[in-house]
Amino acid sequence: MPGKTRKTPLKDADRDYLALGLEGSANKLGAGIMKHSKDGAAIVLSNIRHTYITPPGEGFQPRDTALHHREWALKVINDCLTKAGVSMHEIDCICFTKGPGMGAPLQSVALIARTLSLLFSKPLVGVNHCVGHIEMGREITGAQNPVVLYVSGGNTQVIAYSRQCYRIFGETLDIAVGNCLDRFARIINLSNDPSPGYNIEQEAKKGNRLLSLPYATKGMDISLSGILSAAEAYTQDKRFRAQGATGDEDTITPQDLCFSLQETVFAMLVEITERAMAHIGSKEVLIVGGVGSNERLQQMMGIMAQERQARVFATDERFCIDNGIMIAQAGLLSYRMGYETPLAKTTCTQRFRTDEVHVAWRA
Repeated sequence: MPGKTRKTPLKDADRDYLALGLEGSANKLGAGIMKHSKDGAAIVLSNIRHTYITPPGEGFQPRDTALHHREWALKVINDCLTKAGVSMHEIDCICFTKGPGMGAPLQSVALIARTLSLLFSKPLVGVNHCVGHIEMGREITGAQNPVVLYVSGGNTQVIAYSRQCYRIFGETLDIAVGNCLDRFARIINLSNDPSPGYNIEQEAKKGNRLLSLPYATKGMDISLSGILSAAEAYTQDKRFRAQGATGDEDTITPQDLCFSLQETVFAMLVEITERAMAHIGSKEVLIVGGVGSNERLQQMMGIMAQERQARVFATDERFCIDNGIMIAQAGLLSYRMGYETPLAKTTCTQRFRTDEVHVAWRA
């Protein structure tokens, strides 16, 4: 009810709680220490991340990514503990990404979590990657009950909370928005450092032509494979100049394509988000996931929200891009509700749906 605050099922902490979160569902290996203090505050003690970066034009393969995670795990976790100023003996629970994500990297991080659990006799908490993004976004921004736009390399969903479940209102029917941008970056041979999506964002700022691309919203869902194919087709056009403008007004540049791809895809995302807001009467939008750090997406969502007298909440790359602290946050909420993952159940699920999670800590 407007003007009323509903009591959460999560009881006040009787002491300080510490969780180690481990994330490795794609090419980022992350470790973070989250503290829930007895005064009710959630404090980020450390948030360390290392990214597996491939050469331009190449994506990251599951086997190579898993090898990267195994090679860097010890350093990332040690740096995480050192920065937080805590030891493994002080940790209450070890939280790890159960899914969704790439199979081999997920399994590598789950193995690391199981090993630490057995070495230090600590309980394990398997966390849904998507729920981790949402809970971290809610904690950092203070959004109360927003419509969530979750946009990353592997996921594109519009989500709203209802009855202890994050309900999916709409999603991609084929590829995720981050995957679409990454693949186009490979087509035009952009660097993967620091990330393909970031480099597309910078190139798009230099574009000045809005080229015609398929706009494919289908009810509350979107389709992105067609727009990717259409953008790629422009690179075969006789007007395309890979080295940029030549003074000819008819020239199509990589910057124009990046600009057009962003504008069209983001307009589709804003449309389905607005439709979800209208359906549930929400005045808040929370953008999470790696693509959520894109400033142009935040700007376009802000224009829509302003027209609806609503607010947009978003975080910077520390919390938008995959990280260990978001897994620690969601896992610690579950742990404080009495949930633990038995060792025999610490398998990974590549297609772990957001709406399969019982969000026991919310009213």
